[in-house]
Amino acid sequence: MLEDVYQETNEKMEKTISNLKDELGGVRAGRANPHILDRIRVDYYGTPTPLNQVGNIMVPEPRLLVIAPWDPNMIPAIEKALQVSDIGIMPSNDGKVIRLSFPELTEERRHDLVKLIHKMGEEAKIAIRNERRSANDELKKEQKHNDLTEDDLKDGEDEIQRLTDEHTKAIDTLVADKEKEIMEV
Repeated sequence: MLEDVYQETNEKMEKTISNLKDELGGVRAGRANPHILDRIRVDYYGTPTPLNQVGNIMVPEPRLLVIAPWDPNMIPAIEKALQVSDIGIMPSNDGKVIRLSFPELTEERRHDLVKLIHKMGEEAKIAIRNERRSANDELKKEQKHNDLTEDDLKDGEDEIQRLTDEHTKAIDTLVADKEKEIMEV
């Protein structure tokens, strides 16, 4: 029973870390990163399709993304999807490829991005703490039904706290790495 609670809690915490990595990957740090486009969907003949499934995305220069659609008729749909997205960069095309040119980040914008990633990190920590509370509640419920001894409950809470500390430290590391990346650019 204890092992199930540990494993389930660990899986949920790992998923929180994974979601944070995805969110941080979408934060634009001034250099071109194809992952910024991961959430963008293109109307591909009536079906919302991820952008990376309708063409190649290349990074020929540090500040430039080039999207080469497999079907040249998709250029207007891709442009429209980029314009309505939240990336804040206007696409330009030459009839064959779409270019996204990333401007230099201002100092003020860098500080805004750092605040944003700290907020994302704090939200992830809150999710981790919620998982800890749920797991501890589950352990207390088991103890109340006489399925766990007092010592098992204490050991279980200690193990859940260890998992929480481990995942919180991972969040801090991810946030610090992203902050360093943004401030260095």
